[in-house]
Formats: sequence, C-alpha cells, structure tokens
Amino acid sequence: MGFLNATVHDPVDAEKDYRHIMAPGETVRFAFKLIRDAILFTDKRIVTIDVQGMTGSKKRFVSIPYRAITTFSVESAGHFDLDTELTLTVSGAAPIELMLSRGADVHGLISLLTERLAR
Repeated sequence: MGFLNATVHDPVDAEKDYRHIMAPGETVRFAFKLIRDAILFTDKRIVTIDVQGMTGSKKRFVSIPYRAITTFSVESAGHFDLDTELTLTVSGAAPIELMLSRGADVHGLISLLTERLAR
C-alpha cells in the first residue's frame, strides 16, 4: 500500500461526526481526512473509516487497539518536502502508511503513540 495523503481534521468535529462508534468517555486526540476516508487516533484506539461505493452510504470501520501496533516510524519533512511520512506496523495486518500534511501536530502524535505503545 502506498502512502495515503492525510489532511488534518479537527478532532472535535471528528468526534461529533463519529460519536456513534465511540465508547463512553472516549476522546479523539488526532484526526485525519483521506479524501472520503478518515483515520482517528483516540485515547483508547485507532479507528479507520473506509467510505465505499458511489454514494458513500456504505462504510467500513476498523478498530485497532494500540497494543496491536508493533512498530511505528516517522520520516520528517525536509526543506523541500512539506509532508511527514508516518508508518504504523499492525500485527496481522498490512501497514498503515500516511503522508501527513503540513500543519499536523506530528510531535503530539508521536507522543501519543509512544505513550500507548510503551505500556
């Protein structure tokens, strides 16, 4: 799978949009849009939302507990590269590769992943 271009999505808006799949007390910490799809990093898990079909009425939600992430890597943007590449290796699944747009709180996301994976 190639890198998916991910633009920043306001976590508050994402939490409102996807409240129906959230556990009580679960909070969206980081959210990204991928054209029609989305990926949410909550305080409890990672959720991918795959919008399917022409009308977008069919959606696939995948919940990935942080304990399923075996490694992550970040390649920071250089002077001529405006994006940051994030790769999450998920146990038993294909890696998740995101190209985070400028403006993403990469340091905050790294802190969340480090905190959750160090448990």
